[in-house]
Amino acid sequence: MPTNITTELLGEHPALELIATELELSASWIRGSDGLIGFGEWKSTSVKGKNRFVDARKWWHEQLATLKIQNTVHGSGTGPILFTSFAFDPAEESKLVIPELVIGKRGDKSWITWIGDKNQPAISILENSKLIGEVIFEAGALSDSEWKNRVASAVKKIKNGDLEKVVLARDLIGKSAEVISKRNLISSLSKNYPSTWVFLVANLIGATPELLVRLNKSLVTSRILAGTIRKSGDEAKDLGLAASLAKSSKDLEEHEYAVRSVAEALEPFCSSTNVPESPFVLHLANVMHLATDVTGVLNDATTPVDIFTLISSLHPSAAVCGTPAQVASAVINELEEMNRGRYAGPVGWIDARGDGEIGIALRTGELSEDQKSIRIFSGCGIVAGSNPEDELAESQAKLSPMRTALEIRA
Repeated sequence: MPTNITTELLGEHPALELIATELELSASWIRGSDGLIGFGEWKSTSVKGKNRFVDARKWWHEQLATLKIQNTVHGSGTGPILFTSFAFDPAEESKLVIPELVIGKRGDKSWITWIGDKNQPAISILENSKLIGEVIFEAGALSDSEWKNRVASAVKKIKNGDLEKVVLARDLIGKSAEVISKRNLISSLSKNYPSTWVFLVANLIGATPELLVRLNKSLVTSRILAGTIRKSGDEAKDLGLAASLAKSSKDLEEHEYAVRSVAEALEPFCSSTNVPESPFVLHLANVMHLATDVTGVLNDATTPVDIFTLISSLHPSAAVCGTPAQVASAVINELEEMNRGRYAGPVGWIDARGDGEIGIALRTGELSEDQKSIRIFSGCGIVAGSNPEDELAESQAKLSPMRTALEIRA
């Protein structure tokens, strides 16, 4: 017998990150005041291997076939929602979660979706909680000096002509005597980084500024970030830094590789694409990035294209891997000396129509099962003009959002 799932309009409610229900927080995708937040877990699974995106689609469609959908709201993000967190490497496990309850907001419209025969679940405002205990950080796979040596090795390979660009990541381990609160992290990241997408899927949590792909009906959007400079904290000086970033040959080269890889990946599926001639400077709380928004319209292909198809084509982009991708991937495996897990993998949500929003899991931490430790990540694009000391400083700036959120006391 099919399981009922109901979507209805929702009246006034607290900010998404402050909503509480009788179910535990299980997923989020919040940008500013809009997005989706999930509670409880109706179904979940893992996929891995070269066919993971195909397997994920198959599993999602199998679950949809068991549901009797009653949706009076309609539109992207309503009805059944699958939250996804794919690993960077196909050999590692990717996570799929269908929450029991999802609350969504877009502009002045809010809705609630729940699974089961009960009446519309009650919601309330989250009571103040505290992040108890100090989080102590220690080196991950490599120390600062070891990681700089890896950057120098990558630059040498690039100058030798082995490849054009590679993205090298690093990690830190944070440990606490007490449970680290996912709710506190979501609230802190949402408050301090409102222009990012704040996500939670299966203990992977973060605030990414980069959108791998959004599919809404036939309109495709991707926001590419590559090229970074740290803010000074002085508004006048930061304007000058932004101007220098926009003219930096090293950063423009890094950015061009990333934009080109996305445009080429989308081309087979789109009847038209728009790739701006030059990037804009995206200002975040602690850094600035070169950014480009690529858009396209799906063509009228005989075989329908959904967001799983686009993810499979786009990942890994040059923004998180390098150019050429196969060579860059081999260099990553040689130099990083760590397993990225789901860091830098596609993360976000997909609805029953195959639409969705998928970011790249950046500014990210993965909580342990007991939630008393967390592994946080950052990465930098390395090109011929890269300087190891500058790349280390950039990696530290990119670790800052998660470190700051973990250090906040309510």
